[in-house]
Amino acid sequence: MVKIYLDNSATTKIDKKVFKAMVPYLKEDFGNPSSLHYFGDTAYKATIKARNQVADFLKCNILEVFFTSSATVSNNLAIFGVVRSAQKKGIKKPHIITTNIEHPAILEPIRYLEKNNEIEATYLAVNKEGIIKVEDVEKNLKENTVLVSVMLANNEIGTIQPIAEIATVLGRRPERSEGSRYPLFHTDAVQGANYLNCNVEELGVDLLTLSGHKIYGPKGIGILYIKKGVDIEPIIFGGHQEKGLWPGTENTALVAGIGQAMEGIRNQESGIKSGERVRKLRDKLMNGILQNIPKTFLNGSVENRLPNNANISFEGVEGESILMALNEKGVAVSTGSACASGSLSASYVLMALGIGIERAHSSIRFTLGKYNTEKEIDYVLKIMPEIIKKLRKISPLK
Repeated sequence: MVKIYLDNSATTKIDKKVFKAMVPYLKEDFGNPSSLHYFGDTAYKATIKARNQVADFLKCNILEVFFTSSATVSNNLAIFGVVRSAQKKGIKKPHIITTNIEHPAILEPIRYLEKNNEIEATYLAVNKEGIIKVEDVEKNLKENTVLVSVMLANNEIGTIQPIAEIATVLGRRPERSEGSRYPLFHTDAVQGANYLNCNVEELGVDLLTLSGHKIYGPKGIGILYIKKGVDIEPIIFGGHQEKGLWPGTENTALVAGIGQAMEGIRNQESGIKSGERVRKLRDKLMNGILQNIPKTFLNGSVENRLPNNANISFEGVEGESILMALNEKGVAVSTGSACASGSLSASYVLMALGIGIERAHSSIRFTLGKYNTEKEIDYVLKIMPEIIKKLRKISPLK
């Protein structure tokens, strides 16, 4: 049976080296890292090794690396933590700037705080390619702006945002030059970590989120980078772990796994080698579809997008029908974000591009990874024209 996985933005296969690094802490080295005996010390040393691996990848201090249970948790901790700290400092109604195409793990916490009248929020619009204007960030800054959160790369359309340029604008703020840390700058780098520069100093961010299962590591583990001197409040309580910001006994196996996953990316020059290979396969797939199947459209930027992402609309066909037809042929794709796959509404990310509801409903997200082969791409290109031709005959969108 054919089994081709082209949904790597949803999750990735665990790398063999990552799995190998995890196994000891699922078996004989099972101790609690907080325990003082041999078993605990062995587990503790594993967490220190992983923290160093992450710090080496981000080019930061080991004390600036915090482990959580997912990227969603890291995003929530960044948002709630900054807001609670600002309120504690006397800012009664903090202001947050974000974009209208962020992951739900950013948008929903902000909307929750906004709904409860705890904050003000500004949602910056993107252009037709899915990119915000740096000047829009500057225009919307207020005296009470405590946080700007802009994702490094979008999970649906692969658009890359000008993070370093935004950081330059924020660095010119009088409040920061006078000693205040506000506004803080956060980026959700979950989708970009495999392929983009995540050097936190070069990006100019105060907070950065990563996920294990998007980089050939395990699920259930996330990272929040917190720049030294940045003050955030915890959102759960009950332990000393992670300096009290995310208390609870560390899952040593998962921590070791994400550390090894980071090592894997760093060893391939921040994903450059992998990215070049994946880009060639992606371009073959993308160009093959756009050139050989009529009435198909690429969603998002041609140039400023992740090398593994191709989000394509097929006029006159529902995306879900294409997904099901491909699945029957052994090919796994997505109609958008896996986090929103239970929703029947059009993708808010695609709608933000101004492409219209019918085109948004007819989109498929192909996301490649390091395990994909040219033979697999050839197979997909072979079956796609006939699938679309058949579906267009029966589709209610025609």
